[in-house]
Amino acid sequence: MPNQAVFVTGAAAGIGRAIAERFVAAGWTVGMYDIDADAVQATATALGGDTLTGAFDVTDADGWRTALEVFTTATGRLDVLVNNAGILVSGPLAEISLTAQHAVLDVNVKGVLNGCYCALPYLKQTPGSQVINMASASALYGQPGLAAYGASKAAVRSLTEALDLEWRSLGIAVHDLLPLFVSTAMMDEVNSGSSGAKTLGVHLTPADVAEQVWRTVHHRPRLPQPHVLVGWQTKLLSAGTAVSPAWLNRLVAGRISKADSLGQAH
Repeated sequence: MPNQAVFVTGAAAGIGRAIAERFVAAGWTVGMYDIDADAVQATATALGGDTLTGAFDVTDADGWRTALEVFTTATGRLDVLVNNAGILVSGPLAEISLTAQHAVLDVNVKGVLNGCYCALPYLKQTPGSQVINMASASALYGQPGLAAYGASKAAVRSLTEALDLEWRSLGIAVHDLLPLFVSTAMMDEVNSGSSGAKTLGVHLTPADVAEQVWRTVHHRPRLPQPHVLVGWQTKLLSAGTAVSPAWLNRLVAGRISKADSLGQAH
């Protein structure tokens, strides 16, 4: 039987690299894909193991089709698709160009939608296949300074819910992961803008998220719902927003943002 195969986008660095490393260590065949061909090849070389690499833009459906065809021709299967590629801009809405904000929505929403759509034929052919979409705790309640990013992750959350139900009859499990702030290069952008990062702190590493991806993929029986909360802070925020009235959630989000802005002023 051939190795189980996982296809990871945004695999050159950060969370994507950590996910690839976790599956390589377990003996899987890992497809590592990124928009930066040189970077993802260098990462794959450093990790070793059974890896395949390629470069494409996740907003390009034809790029997806080509990459998936090459990957599945080599592996004969697609057990797990990890839609990890994503970008972020941080700061007041009016101070960020529309071009930059459109790019966030294109990569984070259109990229995930493209991946799910283009991978479906291969997922259907692989018994027990799964999709893992990278969402964010910012999808739980909108945060000032991360408006476009939070909106994109809320869309991923909704898409995951829909496909979890729609693809259940096909035997394909669909989950998303919702971490809060993770210690990656993306945090440089978060810290430079107006957000709650300094107030809440950064308590997760890429390896923490990768381990949760691994556990989600191997959880049997099926998880009771599609959303996987990563880290104690996300779980606390989720529990709070679930039981608190809307006005209180809004107040807390505003307080966090205000405290962060005061911290940056000093």
